[in-house]
Amino acid sequence: MTDPHHDITGHGPLLLLLPGGAGHPMGLGPATEALAGHFTVVTYDHLGLAHGRLGEPVGDQRVRDWSDGARRVLDATLREGESAYVLGTSSGGIVALDLLARHPGRLRHVVAHEPPCVGVLPDGERQQAAFREVYDVYRAKGPAAAGALMTAVLEERAPGELPAGQPLSGEEELSSPMALFLAHVLRPFTSYVPEAGPSRPRLTLAAGTDSRGQLLYRTAEFLAEDLKAGFAEFPGGHIGIVQRPVEFAERLTKTLLGS
Repeated sequence: MTDPHHDITGHGPLLLLLPGGAGHPMGLGPATEALAGHFTVVTYDHLGLAHGRLGEPVGDQRVRDWSDGARRVLDATLREGESAYVLGTSSGGIVALDLLARHPGRLRHVVAHEPPCVGVLPDGERQQAAFREVYDVYRAKGPAAAGALMTAVLEERAPGELPAGQPLSGEEELSSPMALFLAHVLRPFTSYVPEAGPSRPRLTLAAGTDSRGQLLYRTAEFLAEDLKAGFAEFPGGHIGIVQRPVEFAERLTKTLLGS
């Protein structure tokens, strides 16, 4: 088993950052820089896409494998007797929840931002089927059509006419983190249902202010109640950490450190 890919920057208590999508930390530089003044930020890149592995073969992904890798990153970076803060966003939020359920021992406070665990909802089967349809559209028409449909699913509206497109070649798919997400992460991760552990460090479910009235805001609220966790609004929408990185970092710092 290869060592998990990760980067470290900043000084202070350790904050493990679990990116969304296929785990590629694209666009997270500004938020990481803002957080580095308060934390030692460890960014986990499960597939190594930012570490020279983009273009290599990828199979269907499992939440358990990602959270096991995150635990190994913590084993490699945490000092004896210390505990870590964790932020997971989108698919990374699902990893954060699984890490908390299965490896809670050295976690201090976990924030899961808009994890697409839609199976917990009263209409969860229908929502999971909608994401499977996104996958089918990706395979039939390519990423533009799938992305348009996924946006409609997240906004809980009719998609309208999808843009024309065609399937990607194998080489094209392997060179695109978004395509890898649609092909190998979307279905298994949106099928995940969090487990409630016997005891847990502090957990906060988070959602973007721009996501009010949308599917993953509703999911985060439901999970917070179901898991008896906190709930917090963060700046921006589903990718608020990229859209408004400084404000997002400030809100996260206040949530974790209370200042």
